[in-house]
Amino acid sequence: MDEVLAEDTRVARRLLDAHNIRAKLSPYHDHNGAKRRPEILQKLSEGAAIALVSDAGTPMVSDPGWKLSRDALDAGYKVIPLPGASALLAGLVASGLPSDRFMFCGFLPPKSGARRKAASALMTVPSTLVFYESGPRLADCLVDLAETLGRTREAAVARELTKLFEETRRGSLSELASHYLEHGPPKGEIVVLVGPPIEKEADEETIDAALIEAMKSQSVKQASNEIAEMFGLPKRNVYQRALALKDG
Repeated sequence: MDEVLAEDTRVARRLLDAHNIRAKLSPYHDHNGAKRRPEILQKLSEGAAIALVSDAGTPMVSDPGWKLSRDALDAGYKVIPLPGASALLAGLVASGLPSDRFMFCGFLPPKSGARRKAASALMTVPSTLVFYESGPRLADCLVDLAETLGRTREAAVARELTKLFEETRRGSLSELASHYLEHGPPKGEIVVLVGPPIEKEADEETIDAALIEAMKSQSVKQASNEIAEMFGLPKRNVYQRALALKDG
């Protein structure tokens, strides 16, 4: 091995020292990636063997390594994966949510409006949704997901997976949002998992019960929108039924 690339060379140095690896270690991250990629490709053309390591998890999953991999492949070089711990897959296992079909969505936008818009596009995806999130943004993210995807949507929050303080909390999106609003942001790397849309028979009694429950904590419009999305019904019809129930 001629050179090892890492986001944080201080972290990578401990790993290399533990395995007595003496290759050259240099930084590669979002801030220097565009400048470094031509240099790295030049070294590959000269026959160098170069490794890319991640601070935590599998390289090129929500980190800058994928751009380097793409450019190397486009230039005709072979990219050999050595999979490491993956928070995405570990979280899916720990969540208890359906794993036969899942969609990895990376990080949602940091601002609420953009986050809700992005989540709305995923509302009807018939798969478990997997997001990465930071501790300080977690509670607000869960609130936006609850309001967009449905407050009763089954979900899980997993943090520090495969590490000493690993923890997974399960519940509805609204329950999880309430927990982290009350207890504050957790530490560590976080995975948010949201189960697929609930498929229920849309009989009148079931819809009425769901509307009555939703209107206990939401406005008529918010409740009717949520229940319409939950059962795949026209929002106008559900809104009219919600008004009738409220007035009755």
